[in-house]
Amino acid sequence: MNPNLFDLSTGHVFHAEILKHQISLNENENSGNEFVMTSDVLLIAFHHAAFDRASRSIFFNDLCSAYNTNAISIEDDDDESLQYIDYSVHERLMDMTTSRDFWCLQLEEYNLEHRLSLPVDRHRSSNDHRSSSACFTEISFDNDISQSFVDYASIQHVTPFQLGLSILYAFLFKLTHDENDLCISCLNANRYKTELHNIMGMFVSTLPYRVQLDRHCSFDELVKYVQEKCLSILEHSHYPLQHILANSHIDQSNVPFFQTVFDFITVSSVNDLFTFADVNLQPVSLEQLSEVAKFDFKLTFIYNLISLDNILSCRFICSCDLFENTTVTKMMQRFEYLFEQLFSMNFNLNQTDLVVSPIAKLTLILPDEVNEVQDVTFYRQSNITSEGMSLFYLSYT
Repeated sequence: MNPNLFDLSTGHVFHAEILKHQISLNENENSGNEFVMTSDVLLIAFHHAAFDRASRSIFFNDLCSAYNTNAISIEDDDDESLQYIDYSVHERLMDMTTSRDFWCLQLEEYNLEHRLSLPVDRHRSSNDHRSSSACFTEISFDNDISQSFVDYASIQHVTPFQLGLSILYAFLFKLTHDENDLCISCLNANRYKTELHNIMGMFVSTLPYRVQLDRHCSFDELVKYVQEKCLSILEHSHYPLQHILANSHIDQSNVPFFQTVFDFITVSSVNDLFTFADVNLQPVSLEQLSEVAKFDFKLTFIYNLISLDNILSCRFICSCDLFENTTVTKMMQRFEYLFEQLFSMNFNLNQTDLVVSPIAKLTLILPDEVNEVQDVTFYRQSNITSEGMSLFYLSYT
């Protein structure tokens, strides 16, 4: 993306252009270049400071309506209708004393300079230039595992977001050698009032989610703990992030917990066809190579309610500044294996036992790694003639 397309200082946050699939060089056919033809692309871009994920459908619905009726929405022309600027003014006037105290308590005694001990291949100093190069990997869970995930959430009366976040905490707990004070960032839609649902703007907030784990707690108990944490944060999700950082005397330019991010996307409807008079437009798929690494480590779940297959999938997007592709792929394999332990009916252990056992008993050691160690062990034993018993213990901690 050309960085010169936007300029926040002048309020330039929108860009649109038409990408012609084919341009005629024949002077007699030049008039055709003035019209959008089949396979041409209408490119529309907003700066993220003015536009969030939920704004997309609002924008296109309004655009189609304005084009087809040659008129803007009556609500948009109504002096009484709520606009994003109204929300901004209202936010500044709110009494946020309770929310300020809540967030101070959430981060109390937390080491704000601590970085999670992720298996990075190289380190970046705070002064190093950050590239946007991403190591990307994605998996889709089969329908049985996906349904097991959904059923567990239903039985435990938690949301898929809360369950997905719980799995990430269990994964990070094992991946970081049993670190139990974990603070990461989550993306919140932050449209906490009905009046905000149909307004274009940047409502999404990035908030710290801190948990203090007991290695002896079960996965069931972890899920309940995370649910309570999410519900308490929801009540104070409108509190501006810059205030959270300022109250904790944190330098916004270098906040470690910003670099580990969780997101959960629910696809509940599809409106991929937009009509301008008698012309239909549909979105153009973006290749995975277009992914950029805004954070060191990001896990995103995609929960597709309208799909018959690939109901549940997840993707890792990691910074190439820190990780090699092979490392990210291996992390995804470990995450998938953890997921299978909890939700696959074909796993060789009883799921009921696992979810009520201490989370420390979950493992990230892949089956082929276990076999490899056993092979090495047996090979060494074959060269030892002394009697006695040898005990071997393998743990990814």
